[in-house]
Amino acid sequence: MDRDSSAKGHRRTRNDHAAETAEDYVEAIATLLEERGVCRVVHLAEHFGVTHVTVVKILNRLRKSGLVQLRPQAPIQLTASGRALARRSKERHETVYRFLLAIGVPERVAAEDAEGIEHHVSDATMARFRKIARSKGTR
Repeated sequence: MDRDSSAKGHRRTRNDHAAETAEDYVEAIATLLEERGVCRVVHLAEHFGVTHVTVVKILNRLRKSGLVQLRPQAPIQLTASGRALARRSKERHETVYRFLLAIGVPERVAAEDAEGIEHHVSDATMARFRKIARSKGTR
């Protein structure tokens, strides 16, 4: 593999990981807002088991991407784009989880596995997951 191909591959991997992180964060923010009525840096640090500094860095990237609104001393808010991404991410997560249950994966394992799989399947695969999950009557 030549250097250009290698660099492109690594760049794509970094971009994919950044997109996964954005999806996970907006989904977590939406869930925290729904459950607690408020989302703060400390809540996200607890949720993800990371430091305050890590959360702040990611939130700044999400702000620059137009997914969150950050104001000093104010709770974190999702923008319309952030809410839309959170809905899509949650739906994909739930679909993968239900699919895994439909094929007999134990609940705990399905919950853990769905956390990563949701980011790596095509829309065509997701459609099949959805169909199988519905036909098996999972949640």
